[in-house]
Amino acid sequence: MKNNPVIEFPRNTKTDRYAVILAGGDGSRLKSLTRAIAGDERPKQFCPLLDGETLLDVTRRRTALGIAPERTFFSLTAKHERFYGAALADAARRQLIVQPENKGTAPAIIYSLFRLAKLDPQATVAFFPSDHYFSDDAAFMENVEKAFQAVELNPGALVLLGIEPDAAETSYGWIEPAETLFGSLARSVSRVERFWEKPSPETARRLMAKGCLWNSFVMVGRVGTFLALVEKHLPSLYRIFAASSVTFETSAERSTVRALYAWIPDENFSSAVLEKAAAELCVLRVAGVTWSDWGEPQRVFGTLAGLGRRPAWMPAAA
Repeated sequence: MKNNPVIEFPRNTKTDRYAVILAGGDGSRLKSLTRAIAGDERPKQFCPLLDGETLLDVTRRRTALGIAPERTFFSLTAKHERFYGAALADAARRQLIVQPENKGTAPAIIYSLFRLAKLDPQATVAFFPSDHYFSDDAAFMENVEKAFQAVELNPGALVLLGIEPDAAETSYGWIEPAETLFGSLARSVSRVERFWEKPSPETARRLMAKGCLWNSFVMVGRVGTFLALVEKHLPSLYRIFAASSVTFETSAERSTVRALYAWIPDENFSSAVLEKAAAELCVLRVAGVTWSDWGEPQRVFGTLAGLGRRPAWMPAAA
């Protein structure tokens, strides 16, 4: 892999910055744990897994370290309203981007992008999953800040945050940089060579040895840059949302989106857009921050055990 110069970032202006917290998933793989804790079928992001706080609560607090709460939007699914209604009661109605049903990450992200484009066509947005754990929220958000600065320096860039791994994990997605990261690692941005999804143990060990990164699925870019990639790599879904977007922020939005979602297919943003656009993407290396995608019970238990934490619910769920 060839070496390219380290990008040095300008001072941050924080102009037109937004966040979208992705909280519309069903959390199927964690249902057994959340059912044991909460006694109902709530998705994991609405379950009090951390000392009485939900993952959505923790994600909101983390995001607020770098992005104004009034510019933070939430991608949600209508059937979960009984869980998110009270939790997001302090958010303005326009900050809630409510899907009629969960059709995967691609529709959730594309709908959010067109909603933001309607509000602020020049917006730069960071997408955050709502089911991740970070050992140091402030340190992680410092890296998000660097990603925003990279986009402000290079408006056509779309920057993913890649976590420096501490194990050859086979159940995560990996990002292979196009060149070796060097210099001040926390300030290094590389082109993406390719994505590796849930590699074999042998491949995971090789990726780790090469300096590849875990894909956090946190990504930062201009709304227009995201939409251009969607138009290029997922044109049918782009056209559907583009045609419907004239009703967004009007009284006709809900009925239009309900009809749209009734027949669009399920689509995964990573496989449908990011993997196809790898050569057009950048990755910023995040070092010194422990990260875990809490998609499975063993990850939750493993993280909590490593922290020496035993929440009140653990005896019942373990």
